Amino acid sequence: MSVGTLKNETREMLMHVSTATLTTALFKRGLRNQFIQNVQPLSAKGKNMVGQAYTMRYIPAREDLNPISVFKDPAHPQRVGVEAIPPGCVLVMDSRKDARAASAGSILVTRMMKRGVEGVVTDGGFRDSPEIGQMDIRCYHQRPSAPTNLTLHQAIELDAPIGCGDVAVFPGDVMVGDDEGVVVVPLEMADDIAAEGREMTAYEDFVMERVQAGDSIVGLYPGTKEETQVAFKAWREANSR
Repeated sequence: MSVGTLKNETREMLMHVSTATLTTALFKRGLRNQFIQNVQPLSAKGKNMVGQAYTMRYIPAREDLNPISVFKDPAHPQRVGVEAIPPGCVLVMDSRKDARAASAGSILVTRMMKRGVEGVVTDGGFRDSPEIGQMDIRCYHQRPSAPTNLTLHQAIELDAPIGCGDVAVFPGDVMVGDDEGVVVVPLEMADDIAAEGREMTAYEDFVMERVQAGDSIVGLYPGTKEETQVAFKAWREANSR
């Protein structure tokens, strides 16, 4: 599917905005369901995952079609997806929220990491999850799952609209993950959302400093008092924000 490209400056801004802030910015624009449900990071990395979605869809496996020998076929959709996803993108898998069998394991994730893939997201589970959690790639799942994916999943389609954790994901959507979870930002909104997110983050950092200093949130969060806006402006200048 042909899609647009995320700007480098937009990517850089999103690297420093939390999923919590992004969901609020999206809500202001009427989008209420962009945070992927029941998906969490395998390990905290302290940095964001930002990349465009490359999708893979699984359907329920049928035993006569999914013997272990199918992986010998180089045209198997799962194998094709691992080798075709562009560097800098995020593989997003629709596993039907079924974590009884693995969506992928450490070998496939390692291959994608070596190819420069930004991250991997599934609403199912990973096998080899302790090893994946130690890798230098952001990965998100529902829970660990040891059985091979062929026991329950058949990869059927790549680079097409999917559902992941009850959220619609279109190829090229911007996936942003932090140590809390993953939010889906429509590509056409990404520039505006990133810019607003940067502004919101600056104000939230100012608010946190004031609350930690003992200030009331009334008139501060949200900033409805004129003196709050004056103090924020001075804080930004002092902190180069």
